[in-house]
Amino acid sequence: MDLERWLGEAARAVRDWEAGFGGYAGHACLQVSDERFAPAFGELASRLTGNYPFFHPAYAGQMLKPPHPAAVVGYLAAMLINPNNHALDGGPATAAMEKEAVSQLAGMFGLREHLGHLTTSGTIANLEALYVARETHPGRGVAYSAEAHYTHSRMCHVLGIEGVSVGTDEAGRIDVGELDALLAGGRIGTVVATAGTTGLGAIDPVHEVLAVARRHGVRVHVDAAYGGFFTLLAGQAGTAGLDPLPWRAIAGCDSVVVDPHKHGLQPYGCGAVLFADPAVGRFYLHDSPYTYFTSADLHLGEISLECSRAGAAAAALWLTFRLLPPSPDGLGQVLAAGRRAALAWAALLTDSASLDLYQPPELDIVCYFPADGNRSVTVIDAASARILQAGMSAADEPVFLSTLRVSTDAFRRRHPDIAADGAAARILRSVLMKPEHEAFVPRLHARVERLAQQARQ
Repeated sequence: MDLERWLGEAARAVRDWEAGFGGYAGHACLQVSDERFAPAFGELASRLTGNYPFFHPAYAGQMLKPPHPAAVVGYLAAMLINPNNHALDGGPATAAMEKEAVSQLAGMFGLREHLGHLTTSGTIANLEALYVARETHPGRGVAYSAEAHYTHSRMCHVLGIEGVSVGTDEAGRIDVGELDALLAGGRIGTVVATAGTTGLGAIDPVHEVLAVARRHGVRVHVDAAYGGFFTLLAGQAGTAGLDPLPWRAIAGCDSVVVDPHKHGLQPYGCGAVLFADPAVGRFYLHDSPYTYFTSADLHLGEISLECSRAGAAAAALWLTFRLLPPSPDGLGQVLAAGRRAALAWAALLTDSASLDLYQPPELDIVCYFPADGNRSVTVIDAASARILQAGMSAADEPVFLSTLRVSTDAFRRRHPDIAADGAAARILRSVLMKPEHEAFVPRLHARVERLAQQARQ
């Protein structure tokens, strides 16, 4: 796909549409000459080079990557019009696209009915889910695992409800036994199950959480912001296939959040929240006498806590789904490449004399640590920091990783031989969410091995 060509086509298509409404004189106060624009743009282009190379497979740090070219073209085309998907009056075309794309997301999770919309982030999507949780179960708290994203404790504070952290098992998944005991006390109204933790990529046993929660009359919200699209690999054959039980159970839960700006190949910000019961729309009722006036159809702002939202985000997702639908043979192939990359690196780490695998990856996040002769928490912490810095600052063949801080107790549950001479340690963490990582893993591994060897000298 020729990005430059289609960006030009997008601009021309919008210009042609504008011409159909008749000519008019632009105001002088908005006019900027090419000569004046050139140095300002040059400064912008120069400053943008200060970014890390998120596009390159040598970047295996945080969970981000550039959007697909189709998403860029779709976003630009709609952005030139600048619709607002709060009301049909502000974005009739892109609101329809949003509803279609969200319906595809609901189908991906197996939801028979749904009420949902796009958001500017997973944080806002989770806020909405917990807001509805508060309204449906007033006076009762929210439980989530100790490995869940910090947004849940933060949003519980914002909403004025109790948030309770539940311990995890040896793989970083919510401890269902501890959860069962907590729910028996009656103070919890909603459980958050995480389908892909942001630290380890662990998948909570959603099917087990759902069974326990229903036994106690408790709602279940699934935070699949990071891992949600991996449902496309549930039950698939081959090494990339995933156990279908947690993923199939999402269809029986009350709400789910997913971030298309992660594995959905979208630009920031594009999150989504879906509710299984459309009746929860009653909690969004509000009066806006000047907003909803051209259509009696449902306006997206009537089922959203956010007001103004970029219609361009909906156009980008809609266009991407036209080419790479949320299906096993569409976006599923992108997810499968990242998972195969993680499994391949895990195998290399298992055989390495310089690096140790922290725990087997479930999705596309690999965590590991330097295998120094002195296997202590403080030594591993310091060596991990040196490797991270050396890799990112290398003039020749830099590599971009991240670190994850883990408690000594969590470390020793997985590696009991580690000496507990500190409270916690940083280990190395790599997110292999670009399909190009599959072919690049041997080079990544060899480079990090060399860095680990140098860190011991």
